[in-house]
Amino acid sequence: GQELCFLIHVETQAQPVANFPRRMFNYFARLHELHDLPVYPIAVLSFDAPRQPQPNTYEVAFPDLHVLQFQYRTVQLNELRWADFLQRTNPVAAALMAKMRIDPHDRPRVKLACLLMLAKLQLDPARMQLISGFVDSYLELTMDQQTEFDEQLSEIAAPEQEQVMEIVTSWMKQGIELGQLSGEQRLVVRQLHRQIGPAVDDHREQIESLSLAELEELGESLLHFESPADLTAWLGQREWPSKDAREHNGR
Repeated sequence: GQELCFLIHVETQAQPVANFPRRMFNYFARLHELHDLPVYPIAVLSFDAPRQPQPNTYEVAFPDLHVLQFQYRTVQLNELRWADFLQRTNPVAAALMAKMRIDPHDRPRVKLACLLMLAKLQLDPARMQLISGFVDSYLELTMDQQTEFDEQLSEIAAPEQEQVMEIVTSWMKQGIELGQLSGEQRLVVRQLHRQIGPAVDDHREQIESLSLAELEELGESLLHFESPADLTAWLGQREWPSKDAREHNGR
């Protein structure tokens, strides 16, 4: 019945590592020393294998003295049943369902269930894009599974079907744009190599930061380049973010 102020430390781990319990203890000790508050440690394990329960204890002991037994709570996603989370009105549940224990034949059904859950939550566009992108990345479907997904989608009510299609369409649009940008970058770099030689590699970072429209413009201009200096001059006409800004954006 008394009020208590404490910290919750959530650590996500996508790959199994042998020293993870010690790392959890080190984080706990630093947080406890820094803030002088109780710390409740939680590890979210999102790897696909192994499936056996992972250790949640770090110990330091001698034959005559048990110095330390540190424990933390684990949420091992590949141990959880996705069906148990279907009725949760929680965007995090929708995202994490994609990493739970799923039989291959259930993957289309689970993906549709995740998207239906997200559609009902009516999230803002940024959160919707983030979480639905997580679902799409971690619940990739084979061609047969995609066909089954489409069939199941066609059987649900029209309003829900439309909401799911809006999410799917946003993935497709984003994928096309990324594919176009990547393809245009490769094409322009190849053309520059033919036109001015390997000196183009000195400007690779700047070229990769150009927009699709700028890449298309460079693709037209490079036909008139006669030396690396022409590329340097063309790039020099652009406004580039400062080094501090680039480092800030990269963090």
